[in-house]
Amino acid sequence: MCFLESYSLVHQQEDRENVLRARESGKGVLTAPFRLLKTNRLGVILTFAVYKRDLPSNTTPNERIQATDGYLGGVFDVESLVEKLLQQLASKQTVIVHVYDTTNRTHPIAMYGSNESGDFFYHVSTLNFGDPFRKHEMHCRFKQKPPWPWVAITTSIGILVIALLVGYIFHATVNRIAKVEDDYREMMELKKRAEAADVAKSQFLATVSHEIRTPMNGVLGMLHMLMDTDLDVTQQEYVRTAQESGKALVSLINEVLDQAKIEFGKLELEAVLFDIRAILDDVLSLFSEKSQGKRVELAVYVSDHVPELLIGDPGRFRQIITNLMGNSIKFTDKGHIFVTIHLVEEVVRSIEVDKESNSENTLSGSPVADSRRSWEGFKAFSQEGPLGSFSSPSNDHVNLIVSVEDTGEGIPLESQPLIFTPFMQVGSSISRKHGGTGIGLSISKCLVGLMNGEIGFVSIPKIGSTFTFTAVFTNGHRSSSECKIQQINNQPQSASSEFEGMTALIIDPRSVRAEVSGYHIQRLGIHVEMVSDLKQGLSTISNGNVVVNMVLIEQEVWDRDLGLSSHFVNNTRRIDHGVPPKLFILVNSSSSFKASVNLGVHNPTVITKPLRASMLAASLQRAMGVQNKGAPHRELQSLSLRHLLRGRKILIVDDNGVNRAVAAGALKKYGADVVCVSSGKDAISSLKPPHQFDACFMDIQMPEMDGFEATKRIREMEDSVNREVSMDDFENITNWHVPILAMTADVIQATHEECLRCGMDGYVSKPFEAEQLYREVSRFFQSS
Repeated sequence: MCFLESYSLVHQQEDRENVLRARESGKGVLTAPFRLLKTNRLGVILTFAVYKRDLPSNTTPNERIQATDGYLGGVFDVESLVEKLLQQLASKQTVIVHVYDTTNRTHPIAMYGSNESGDFFYHVSTLNFGDPFRKHEMHCRFKQKPPWPWVAITTSIGILVIALLVGYIFHATVNRIAKVEDDYREMMELKKRAEAADVAKSQFLATVSHEIRTPMNGVLGMLHMLMDTDLDVTQQEYVRTAQESGKALVSLINEVLDQAKIEFGKLELEAVLFDIRAILDDVLSLFSEKSQGKRVELAVYVSDHVPELLIGDPGRFRQIITNLMGNSIKFTDKGHIFVTIHLVEEVVRSIEVDKESNSENTLSGSPVADSRRSWEGFKAFSQEGPLGSFSSPSNDHVNLIVSVEDTGEGIPLESQPLIFTPFMQVGSSISRKHGGTGIGLSISKCLVGLMNGEIGFVSIPKIGSTFTFTAVFTNGHRSSSECKIQQINNQPQSASSEFEGMTALIIDPRSVRAEVSGYHIQRLGIHVEMVSDLKQGLSTISNGNVVVNMVLIEQEVWDRDLGLSSHFVNNTRRIDHGVPPKLFILVNSSSSFKASVNLGVHNPTVITKPLRASMLAASLQRAMGVQNKGAPHRELQSLSLRHLLRGRKILIVDDNGVNRAVAAGALKKYGADVVCVSSGKDAISSLKPPHQFDACFMDIQMPEMDGFEATKRIREMEDSVNREVSMDDFENITNWHVPILAMTADVIQATHEECLRCGMDGYVSKPFEAEQLYREVSRFFQSS
């Protein structure tokens, strides 16, 4: 900074404007650069206005002019000032600095440094000296060009590449996530559509199946009524064929409905008392004709340790056994089909069985697929740990293991993983040959799961298959309801006392087959002795140690040596003590025994297998002249229904005319006075007190108003009347409650519970079955 004694700021026009600008603005102003006289360097003068008093910031220019008292200025040597500030800047590199007054952009004034130019990179900065009117810039550069910074360049390039890669990865990740989210949303939408389509399919199948089953029930009901008319033998055979075909169609429809219920998760199990041995007898009767036609040995065996009565769902258990045995019947043309039931505790240990002995000691002598589940396996277990020392579990849970063994075609290895898949079959050729829908095993697997069990199989092509499943039931300890259950299942309990004290001799070289025959005979209370040939049999009868009342000979033994058979017959008739035993031949097909009859040998009584307690009792009663102390169960039941329903006025509510006709015909057969209506509203009108109806049979599914809603309104109407009625109003009737029984083909536990919730008193299946009808109406009517 230089000091000047005097300097005129008003002689030059530009300087005078600067001074006036300083006075008006109150800020410092700079003059244009000029040469200092003493140093001949460029300098500038910074001038400030001096006011008489302190002025506020919002003072106007006129007020500042009036308050001006003088001026204060200073001269600055720009070159000296810049050199002192920039000494040794940028380390070893000398920095070249140029300062310009750029007030006039077209003719800038160099205040410091030269005007040299070259191929250099300059850094340009704007300088602010407080005077907004004047513009200044500083241009800086290194004196020499710097060397290329290769480390910095390569590092920068590396960082740039890494940044680009990270950016690309991040961008790709974001795009991938977005694509996955889009795909997920699309799949969820497709999943919803597929589920909706599946639900629609199941609803369609259930609706169509129900609509088909309704007229089929009418067809079966009419056929049942037709059987009660006067028909000749040929006509009866036609009707029976139509009934069997109708039942097969209803069974197929029921399978489709079950599959729909499984997909909806609405399949439920009942918990009722039942006799598992009676159920197996019923299933055997379904397949007896087919097995006899194929001459296939068909048998069942239930361990003595299995309780006589169980609590569970007998219908679903029968369905599983029927599905498994039905498949075995389809694919088995020779050998045997053998159903065994044991407690799981009996066979908890895995038994290694010699395959050679096992192949010989089976029901038919044919090899089997699963030796551990064969009869030989159970016998091996009994030898390691005698079954006599085995005690049944003390708790109420009964764990059963059921095995269905056949010697059929077996399952191809490539088809075995798909065997439980719905609507899957082992091959198109097999489907064409044997038919079927392919959902029986799938439904069976679901039912086994609901019974807290598991199902599996072992199959060897050309050898056979063994399906095994477990199920958990509750022990149905004998109670007062036992007789009722036995009556329902038509068990020949009365035959036990008729044959008590008798002894039967079984002659059969196959121990398995002999044990099975003995099992069924022992169910009738008959003591059993077993031998393997006729000579041993004749010795047992002749020695007199055991009084033999009947001899059951396997056809294989009888046909082996007809001369020996004739000798056996003649000698049994010459015994010295007692009455000669009755002779029975056990055959798989009655037609196969005709050759023996034609040879002139004494004709014994032929019993065609499979053996069932009811069939065996009837055969023995006829042959031995044992009189059944009671009337036939069906006749007694029919007579009891007639006594219960004679003269009763019954209302039938059903929207289907065929079903009304079938129900009316079934009830009129027992003497009931029947009135039919077609809707729930008509039922409400008919049952408005006072009325003369003794009972009402109500269909559940009806248009406009279903049976549940109609029953609720009837009960509300009765309750309203009962609160106001007196004894004299309706001929001593003080409590109106007409028994209402639901008529439905869907007799599951959930339907039963819904019937009770809405006020119904029970339910019967369509078409009516005499046993169930008797069980229900007997709760409300006394025999007349």
